[in-house]
Amino acid sequence: MERITDYKLRLSDVLFNNFVPFWEKFSPDMIYGGFLCGFDRDGELFFEDKSVWQQGRSLWMFSKLYNEFEKKPEWLNIAKNGYDFINKYCFDENGHMYFKVTRDGRPLVNRRYYFSEAFAIMGYVEYYLATGCEEVRQRSINLFDKMCYYYTTPGCFPPKVNPKTRNNRGHSIVMIMLNVSQYMRRIDNKKIYDKIIDDSIYKIFNYFVKEDEKVLLETVGAGGERLNSSEGRLVNPGHSMETAWFIMTEAIYRKDKELMQKAIKITEWSLERGWDKEKGGIFYFVDAENKPVLSLEWDMKLLWPHCEAMISLIYSYWFTKEEKYLELFEKIFNYVFEHFPDDGHPEWFGHLHRDGTPISYIKGSDWKGPFHNVRAFMLLSQILEKIENGEELQFNRWEKK
Repeated sequence: MERITDYKLRLSDVLFNNFVPFWEKFSPDMIYGGFLCGFDRDGELFFEDKSVWQQGRSLWMFSKLYNEFEKKPEWLNIAKNGYDFINKYCFDENGHMYFKVTRDGRPLVNRRYYFSEAFAIMGYVEYYLATGCEEVRQRSINLFDKMCYYYTTPGCFPPKVNPKTRNNRGHSIVMIMLNVSQYMRRIDNKKIYDKIIDDSIYKIFNYFVKEDEKVLLETVGAGGERLNSSEGRLVNPGHSMETAWFIMTEAIYRKDKELMQKAIKITEWSLERGWDKEKGGIFYFVDAENKPVLSLEWDMKLLWPHCEAMISLIYSYWFTKEEKYLELFEKIFNYVFEHFPDDGHPEWFGHLHRDGTPISYIKGSDWKGPFHNVRAFMLLSQILEKIENGEELQFNRWEKK
């Protein structure tokens, strides 16, 4: 139990004495509203354009801090600043969310995807839970309905690959629909959320998981068939373990022991494939057949996959109480604390070379913001405290009525 306490204290210390102060100090834009994203090593702003992903993610972070850690008025005020900016500037005339806007909110980049909507919904839900404002709840519902329309209606956006030639399925949108539906279920009781969660879990295990190969693939054919291409063999260990712990939280919600065990298998496979046995750390991408990966960044060590690994492993340990999962957690934990901190400077590195040295000193960008690392350190400190206090996971088979 002493190890559990030590992990908890170290994670909490970094969260509240490093990560949160950095984003609280530098990210809120007191001139135009919303959140700034592009920060160099010590928080100096090196680009001003605003990632819409980061607007939703930052709204989520400050709202969640307020909801679950401390009722600090300044966190709620910062969240409102982001909420208002999103509503005013981040939607086009058709209601689709931009990918990027200028600092003062002018349209800049629109994409065929709808992940901006996903992160906005997460932020809306947490902000509603913080404020109880019905307008926020209704915005969440309306935006989810639009996202669901995009998800279920072919042809809403130009396809990346010609579907007449190759009709692919992608793992990432199924994963995010699962998680967003879990969020929405917290504030609304429509059956659609459970329906999408059921459908997502079905697709993950029947299309993307290949149990005979012990792998979760990023891209498959329309019927889940393996594609004989680099794209069709691509494994993203971080995504796979993120999906695994989303499923674990659903298993806990449903008290479904079998589902939990399936998610633990995904975690084991993904970490086994993704771990760099020569230099340590988790590869960004690997090939299911150990063939070359076309993405040149395949051997980078990014912070976020390690965060997802730690979450899925601590859930695995909490459920099974098997020491091997705690040992795997400790291996990831030690790698993270050895390689990603930037001693003497705020926040942590997000991107390392294979050998564990930093690629750059960037602390914030379109992709790196207060989400994966903050979410992991929040959740891990909470779970570890429950384990420390002897709280058990109760699993009797859950049956639908």
